[in-house]
Amino acid sequence: LMEKDPFAVIEGVAIAGYAIGATRGFIYVRSEYPLSAPALRTAVDEARKAGWLGENIRGSGFSFDIDVVVGAGSYVCGEETALLRSLEGLRGMVTARPPFPAEKGLFERPTIVNNVETLANLGWILRHGGDAYAAMGIGKSRGTKAISINERFVRPGMYEVPFGTPLREVLVQHGGGMKTGRPIKAVQVGGPLGGILPDALLDTPIGFDEFDAVGGLLGHGGVVAWDDTVDVRDIAIHLFEFCDAESCGKCFPCRIGGRRGWELVKRMRVSTDRAQIEADAALLVDLCETMKLGSLCAHGGAIPIPIASLLTHFTAEMKGASR
Repeated sequence: LMEKDPFAVIEGVAIAGYAIGATRGFIYVRSEYPLSAPALRTAVDEARKAGWLGENIRGSGFSFDIDVVVGAGSYVCGEETALLRSLEGLRGMVTARPPFPAEKGLFERPTIVNNVETLANLGWILRHGGDAYAAMGIGKSRGTKAISINERFVRPGMYEVPFGTPLREVLVQHGGGMKTGRPIKAVQVGGPLGGILPDALLDTPIGFDEFDAVGGLLGHGGVVAWDDTVDVRDIAIHLFEFCDAESCGKCFPCRIGGRRGWELVKRMRVSTDRAQIEADAALLVDLCETMKLGSLCAHGGAIPIPIASLLTHFTAEMKGASR
């Protein structure tokens, strides 16, 4: 969206600003997206020159401008309070809530924080009406969802589909299946904190409640898949490595839990002692519950989601049975 349709994002930010009476908006771009910031800055400049941003926009009496800010690479800055601290030039660390950003946010002023996909939908909704948008979807998930599939598929890319579309349809019909030609073994949706689903659950309709019901997390809709050659314990090891490396360090359940989880799964990966593996698996469940309940934000609080899904859907393999 930021690279290929930046004007939809800018339009949505301006609409949101008008709705709440703001005069300034910020688009925070992760440093891992090097093409996004230049595209957005070019689009913002063009919008200013055309009179759609700046003072007294098109004689409306409404003044609004947008700054594009590039982050410093911290994953935890996806959390709203850490993101706001980063915008202020501070270290990207989570802060306790309340107060929530809507009460006291950027520079201690009321602030709303939304994903670019949410904001990019606003222009379409205003043009076509909320009823037209709500006519698409399933249950409480209305409208469309952008699903991004990784390079392991024949046709990687981003596909916008109505909520309610089976996940398998996106992966097989649109994505073409695995590039290796081998069967899909596991799929993670929603980023590194999303649940990991086996092939048997790929017919789950795309929706927030629907994914939650099977231990998944729709999140931003990014999809990573593995074929039947992967050992799921290696996935678990990587997840805890990520949790440990990206923790801001403010709360101890996340700061220490990521490292302890990595140690546990590494031991389970090499151990042949069945009693030890069972004990470590039980300890892993307890660790995940501690992280879920005690972490200050979703980074440490949500890493148990993919680990729990691996323990649920790939129980035997997590405990060392043959793949």
